[in-house]
Formats: sequence, structure tokens, C-alpha cells
Amino acid sequence: MLEIKKGTKSFYVGDSEENPIAEMTFVHSGDNVIIIDRTYVSDELKGQGVGKLLLKELVDWARKEDKKIIPLCSYAKAQMEKNQAYHDMIY
Repeated sequence: MLEIKKGTKSFYVGDSEENPIAEMTFVHSGDNVIIIDRTYVSDELKGQGVGKLLLKELVDWARKEDKKIIPLCSYAKAQMEKNQAYHDMIY
């Protein structure tokens, strides 16, 4: 099972936020909005649903923090639009 860690500007898999083997990065926009700006999954992890796991962790965290999400990253945008459970989180 992959361990997804929360850094200061991303949710990631790997030894450190600076050198991840997969990550979903975000920036804060005001107090209650975060922007997902990039999703990266290394070749070794491709095809294992890692992007979806990263998005789920990020959305769960945003929900707890009472933040909405602007998915600028095309992957996050597509996943959030097609998954009904995420619709309430889109800003």
C-alpha cells in the first residue's frame, strides 16, 4: 500500500516533497480556496490509480479544512467533473 503524505504545497508519494515519485500540487487562493495546479505520476507508478488516490486525499483534506477547489490541472478537473462525490467541492 502506498503511503500518501501531505507536504506544504502537495500531496505526494516518496521520500520527500522535494523528490516525489508522484504528487498533486496545490496553491492557496484566499482563505477558502485551493487551486490544484499539477499532477505528476512517475513511470514506475503509472496505471495504478495513484492520481486518483492523491486526489482523494487532497479532497478529503480540503473538505475537513472547509475549502473549495479550483482544478486547473486537466487530470484533476476531469476526475472531479466525472465523480459525483467531488462536485460539491468544485469552486
